[in-house]
Amino acid sequence: MFIDILLLVIISAFAGLLGSLVGIGGGIIIVPALTLIYKVPVHNAIAASLISVIATSIAGANKYVEQEITNIKLGMFLEISTTLGALLGALLALVLHGWILSIIFGLLVFTMAIYSYITRAADDSNNFNTEFNTEDKLEKLISIKDSFYDLALNKKVEYAVHKPLSGSFVSLLAGVGSGLLGIGGGIIKVAAMNSLMKVPMKVSVATSKFMIGVTAATSSTLYFLSGAVDSHYVAPVAIGTIAGATFGSSIMNKFKSRFIKLLFTAVAGYLSIRMILKGLSDGMNLNIF
Repeated sequence: MFIDILLLVIISAFAGLLGSLVGIGGGIIIVPALTLIYKVPVHNAIAASLISVIATSIAGANKYVEQEITNIKLGMFLEISTTLGALLGALLALVLHGWILSIIFGLLVFTMAIYSYITRAADDSNNFNTEFNTEDKLEKLISIKDSFYDLALNKKVEYAVHKPLSGSFVSLLAGVGSGLLGIGGGIIKVAAMNSLMKVPMKVSVATSKFMIGVTAATSSTLYFLSGAVDSHYVAPVAIGTIAGATFGSSIMNKFKSRFIKLLFTAVAGYLSIRMILKGLSDGMNLNIF
């Protein structure tokens, strides 16, 4: 029993470390580990994953705010649509089968993984448009412009947030994915901020960590009320993810964005394939195909 708990803490610590480096909650590791190794029912695994997302967000987000990488204003703006999506996703997960949405999300994440790979060198060249698009009324209205100090490049990076409406819509989808699949939604939000809104990768990662705790808290409330939260698994998962996230957030800014994007591409690629295969498998089990 002790060995099983220790192994789960170690797995969760790795999930927290990876999550801090690419801006996700670690659910892509924790959910498969619980279902495949510990034979935990998938709804209980998703609930435990969402609790771990809250823990890793608290641990990682605090470090990024201290380093002044997180764009709090952007996070609060996107959280409106993300939280709404998380509530919708959790409701769908409890009453509907999500095989179609699994495939859709998988295709969306795969597309963003490819785009992240193509633009892997863009951030380190510091090629960011700091001027707002005057034709985009919402972009001009919220006027989010900020900067951070990149330790890997040893210089200050300035940027402006673009296409807020598109980013908000994708964040809504990310929230649905969080509640429905227990993935935290960070993998989609990071890609949306970096590719659509032209936010530096490191800022996207830090801001995602700031957001995903709120998103997961919304979804996990419904899982808790439905009785899906099992404290036997939640406690070691939370301890491990906090430890991993704390360490990961302290070293992320020391890596070049190219490395973070390549790591993001690998994680997003794996996640997208897993989601698509899960959707196809669930559809076949229901005799859809």
